[in-house]
Amino acid sequence: MTMLTMLLAVLCCGVAGFLVVPGNEATRRLTKILLAPPEVAAQRGKRDTHMRWAVGGLAGFVSGLLIGGVAGWTAGVLITVGCIRVLSRLEPRAVRQRRARIIAELPLTIDLLAACLRGGGAWHASVEAVAEAVGGPLGEALARVAARIRLGADPAQEWLNLADDPALAPLGRVAARAATGGAPVAATLARLARDQRRTARAAASARARTAGIRAVAPLGLCFLPAFIILGIVPAIAGMARNVLIP
Repeated sequence: MTMLTMLLAVLCCGVAGFLVVPGNEATRRLTKILLAPPEVAAQRGKRDTHMRWAVGGLAGFVSGLLIGGVAGWTAGVLITVGCIRVLSRLEPRAVRQRRARIIAELPLTIDLLAACLRGGGAWHASVEAVAEAVGGPLGEALARVAARIRLGADPAQEWLNLADDPALAPLGRVAARAATGGAPVAATLARLARDQRRTARAAASARARTAGIRAVAPLGLCFLPAFIILGIVPAIAGMARNVLIP
């Protein structure tokens, strides 16, 4: 392996790392302001697809350079396909952040709903008021349900549709039962809020336990290319020379 090949491989690794890192906050805000939500979603989908192909192609190219020969480029093609498939199955970061925010805000939201009902408010008006007060992804989800019900949709079915989201399933099921039977739900919401607080604490503890692993992972990735070049490649080259050269 020549020095030029090694430098090219390192350069490709750096470009791949640059592609993996998301854009800065200013770019994301500007995109959100200038583009309509459907266009933003389409742009994010295209960006994720391009990133997967770029990272997979660079990983395969680097592998082909490091190994060399027909076997190296064959392995590079396989690595490219494997990287693209693995990256396509990863959950987007925005989805994880949305779910974590909903889990964290759900107990307070349920408490607000229960307080509105205890104060004599109607269920539909309470949902609209709480949705406006909470905001964020949880408030938007509640506002969509309230808007569809106001337009004449079946309340029970709309709340069951909300239960399709795992983070919102507990509230959706309770609200659907209330819409079907008409029973008072203030006490049920109070119990649900306590349960969701325990769920939120458990999720926060799990994220705290995995923080150390996530902090060490980038350091391990920094040492991985050196380990491959200095440890694995010479061993494979030595075994291949012993097998091919009598």
